[in-house]
Amino acid sequence: MTRTLPEYPWDTLVPFREKAAEHPGGVVDLSIGSPVDPTPEIVRRALTDATDAHAYPTTVGTAELRNAIIDWYARRRRVPDLEHRNVLPTIGSKELVALLPFLLGLGTGDVVVHPTAAYPSYAIGAALCDATAVASDDPADWPDETRLIWLNSPGNPDGRVHGIEHLRSAVARARELNAVIVNDECYAELGWEEPWTDEPTPCILDPRVTDGNRRGILSIYSLSKQSNMAGYRAAFATGCGSVIASLTTVRKHAGLMVPAPLQHAMAVALGDDEHVALQKSLYRRRRDVLAPALDDAGFRIERSEAGLYLWVTEGRDAWDSIDRLAGMGIIGGPGHFYGDHYPNFVRLSLTASDERIDEGAARLRGCVPRHPVEKPSKSGGEPLSVVTEAGLHD
Repeated sequence: MTRTLPEYPWDTLVPFREKAAEHPGGVVDLSIGSPVDPTPEIVRRALTDATDAHAYPTTVGTAELRNAIIDWYARRRRVPDLEHRNVLPTIGSKELVALLPFLLGLGTGDVVVHPTAAYPSYAIGAALCDATAVASDDPADWPDETRLIWLNSPGNPDGRVHGIEHLRSAVARARELNAVIVNDECYAELGWEEPWTDEPTPCILDPRVTDGNRRGILSIYSLSKQSNMAGYRAAFATGCGSVIASLTTVRKHAGLMVPAPLQHAMAVALGDDEHVALQKSLYRRRRDVLAPALDDAGFRIERSEAGLYLWVTEGRDAWDSIDRLAGMGIIGGPGHFYGDHYPNFVRLSLTASDERIDEGAARLRGCVPRHPVEKPSKSGGEPLSVVTEAGLHD
């Protein structure tokens, strides 16, 4: 029997949404990372061209799609030598995240490790099969009972990026535990700080991480972010052939397969880098507008070197910050939604239109910070306390 699942967290934002809706300039909703820009024409045209789908699709995916995934990993993720047996399309990435512990046969007594700042579905997946979720970022602290390890780089909500050495140490520890390790990499194309401004962030399947041995390692990816295909539910898992084979068997029995027209649209999207670069430029512009406005309003941005979010704090409980933002007509996501370790942080999404981002930035610049936030000094010494009209921090 599965454990009782928690209430859906976003429902608790209703009172703050109502408060934000009272703002005369309308709501600036930065709470959920759902794309607002159009799906590229090349993708929509591909979907239209594939609507004659009279036969059942295959669980493993068409040869066209599998080839496109393999080519994309070689071109954009520095992962060579993949074969068809190493890839598997999925119906979006969230269903895979939530179902993976079950698909791998985990149960009572098994541990699923996930980041301390984490998308809730990692823990939900553990609960669905009565496994135990443990939040930990240090491989040395992962329990002996660990059977599945989730990494998320670039991270949601915090935008952290794991370098090659960290990925290597995580893989080494996973092999000591005989655990499957998975990196959720759906923001890989959206790096904002060097060295990821002009290239994707590191992949867990990179030969510098695996030393040529992919045993027990998976990378999962979604086209929702890079190609505005969230409504298509288009994703895939790639890596260890044995793990992929096990997942494929269960998914065949369960009838989990990506619709045939979507498979063709995915293949076309993966073959075109131009629209991805264009989309990244749109998000870069929005980030460049919103980040300094948050700084002016007394928020400190931490991590956030990649991905679709700014992870910010003003040194107070997140719900207080959410209430303050709602007074400006802005909606964010409290750090409480992402585990117990960051109660003073708020996640703000870049997935709003240029007009709404500009409006939100204007409201932030026009406010007076109510509390100072400690910011690191440029010399790398002790933090400097920023004092505002609100007085000294308690």
